[in-house]
Amino acid sequence: MEPLFSSLFPTTDKSGWQTQVQKELKSEVAYEALRWHTNEGFTLEPYYTADDSTSLPLATIQEVQKQVPGWLNAPERCITNEKADNFRLRDALTRGADALVITFSRQPDLATLLNGIKLSESPVFFRFNSGQTRIDGAELVRRLKTIAPYQLKGGLLADIDETAAEITHLTADSPQFRTICASSHAFHNAGATATQELAFTLALLADSYDQLTNEGLTIEQLAPKTMVSISVGTSYFPEIAKLRALRVLFSRFISHYSLSIIHYPLLIHAQTSIFYDSTATPYTNLLRATTESMAAVMGGCDVLTVHPYDTALGQSAVAANQEFAERIARNVSLLLKEESYLDRVADPSAGSYYIETLTQKLTEAAWNLFLDVEKQGGYAKALANGFIPAEIERSYQAKTEAVRSGKVLVGVTKFRFDEPTTQTDTISETVPPKQSTGLFPERRLAQEFE
Repeated sequence: MEPLFSSLFPTTDKSGWQTQVQKELKSEVAYEALRWHTNEGFTLEPYYTADDSTSLPLATIQEVQKQVPGWLNAPERCITNEKADNFRLRDALTRGADALVITFSRQPDLATLLNGIKLSESPVFFRFNSGQTRIDGAELVRRLKTIAPYQLKGGLLADIDETAAEITHLTADSPQFRTICASSHAFHNAGATATQELAFTLALLADSYDQLTNEGLTIEQLAPKTMVSISVGTSYFPEIAKLRALRVLFSRFISHYSLSIIHYPLLIHAQTSIFYDSTATPYTNLLRATTESMAAVMGGCDVLTVHPYDTALGQSAVAANQEFAERIARNVSLLLKEESYLDRVADPSAGSYYIETLTQKLTEAAWNLFLDVEKQGGYAKALANGFIPAEIERSYQAKTEAVRSGKVLVGVTKFRFDEPTTQTDTISETVPPKQSTGLFPERRLAQEFE
């Protein structure tokens, strides 16, 4: 059957579109002006067609993407008082949370903190506050198994330490409790590009695997216990592609250990960016969080943490405002499910000429950078010799220079509204503590323009 209106709108190829662009814009170089020269080291076209995807390894990209739709809504809480926090955690679970991220800087009283929360039903992810008193992960898990003597769900959102092998053995009976984590937050919050974020996170994971295999664990034991925690920024399509590229990279990485598990599903925890938040016109952070959350779920995250819009302030306003900020953050994820139906389809970006191309470009750029790090002896050595910090510093300076040159930061350099706020002197219980290892600076892009 002939397509409707086909006689009125004949098909045309990409060269015809380019010719029309030059005609409309009255310039022979109009098309070149529309190309996007990214900070990732490659150029993106303003227009893609089916012809552009013929050279892409679509089957390789798509077969490793998430096959089951949906994600866990996992708000984060920094623990200061186990009894009071237990009430807030249980309340969150009754108001739309599917899982919890719990952050602390000391060994908590788990019996009080988790009273009434069944970890076999509600996954709980534990995060340690770097730079504080050292927390023994193995001791934490032993205490956890004492109060929850059943299969656990969740995991440890902390880069591995010397107890990681012991923790993995301790939780062998809980396959849905992840014990090996590589996180991108330190790189992201220092100003890394998406390519650097992917490459350095993979290099960090490679060092971790080397350590753990040397301690006797096999790749078949490691892969099912692995997760990656990644920050998601405001650049919508590249961030979607970043998460999809991460799965391709993990599959390629695993294949160098064992061909039998190259398609093992990676668990991805995504969280909205702190780097792109602003203290000026803070309600604009709601827009950023929504864009970032949509990119995370479109890219295929398994767990999503949406930070409250006032996280960057470092302080909480009156208690009523804190409750509002928590509720709105939690509801961003709910709205994407209940009103946008983004939990009804797996890998919704599959087949998009643009996103598939961007996924492939990010994959190759990140893999090449990862190999550069490996040639230097791995993550630890590339960190010590200054290569990784220098690369990230260069990217951060490029981002700030773009703002100085006119790139708009909504609510900061344009559409700004400063209103007086009444704040307490108490650090908000919802504000996540510094996540960096101390090796990278904690930054926000808007900070020097506020």
